[in-house]
Amino acid sequence: MKIANIDVGEFPLLLAPMEDVSDPPFRALCKELGADVVYTEFISSEGLIRNAEKSTEKLDIYDEERPIGIQIFGAELESMRLAAQIVERTGPEFLDINYGCPVKKVACKGAGAGILRDIPKMVRLTAEIVKATSLPVTVKTRLGWDAKTIQIKEVALRLQDVGIKALSIHGRTRKQMYKGKADWTLIGEIANHPDFEIPIFGNGDVNSPHKAKEMRQKYNVDGIMIGRAAIGNPWIFKEIKHYFKTGEILPPPTLAEKLKVCRRHFDMSLKWKGVKLTLHEMRRHYSSYFRRIPNFKPYRIKLVTSEDVQEVLDTFDEIQEKFVQHEINM
Repeated sequence: MKIANIDVGEFPLLLAPMEDVSDPPFRALCKELGADVVYTEFISSEGLIRNAEKSTEKLDIYDEERPIGIQIFGAELESMRLAAQIVERTGPEFLDINYGCPVKKVACKGAGAGILRDIPKMVRLTAEIVKATSLPVTVKTRLGWDAKTIQIKEVALRLQDVGIKALSIHGRTRKQMYKGKADWTLIGEIANHPDFEIPIFGNGDVNSPHKAKEMRQKYNVDGIMIGRAAIGNPWIFKEIKHYFKTGEILPPPTLAEKLKVCRRHFDMSLKWKGVKLTLHEMRRHYSSYFRRIPNFKPYRIKLVTSEDVQEVLDTFDEIQEKFVQHEINM
């Protein structure tokens, strides 16, 4: 499978762009554990052209992450065009446009999923970005703004016509946010339509190897994008690939493995983003790293409330002593 001329694997598994999640440390872990393509957190085009620190630092990419896409969002043509040129200078393999973010502060300004209420503008904006960069341009979007305005087949064809090289579709509308069940029916129809020549990737509710195989076989998509199911569980890419290859389910990672990866994740985050952001943003990972462990609640509370690096490290040591050693000795 190729996006433009870039080989992304026979059936690529993609790490979805997720705000405050898909940073370099997390992307590195997912890549090591089987992700074929990773994407940055979405980056504001307005922030990029104004050289805002929060936006520009998200441009950091490393060789071990490749192939990687940098994702931008915005509603203004000139800002998006200039942002595309900035992204090109950074040197990713792909430039991805976010037409899927459902968050109110983004969508209600006409960016992210908000542009699904103005398809002609969406097409014009995409066409101009394709012209503004030599990078392959990809798009991530949703089925539509709401159930009454779903036009994803037309949207997909028009975006292909203006030059995008791959399309990832989340199987929900903006109105659904992340509620309800993702509907892959239309994704499958697009993936199997003879007019589509670009790769079509499905996204939404893939949280296990069984689910990944079901979506692959039932809808014949070209690859799968995984988001929330990878939080605290970067092993999911490895597990899916193993299942595809052998038909067997890998044993879940041991607590010792989970703790080792969590420690490494924490350490890499400290080095990349500093103390304050690490303490805050790692909190969303802890519950997933240490899910369903009996009598673990006091330690989880310590981790998600700590304002001190040493306290977090001490808590890791306590987990090692109380839980991991017990697991080893069983």
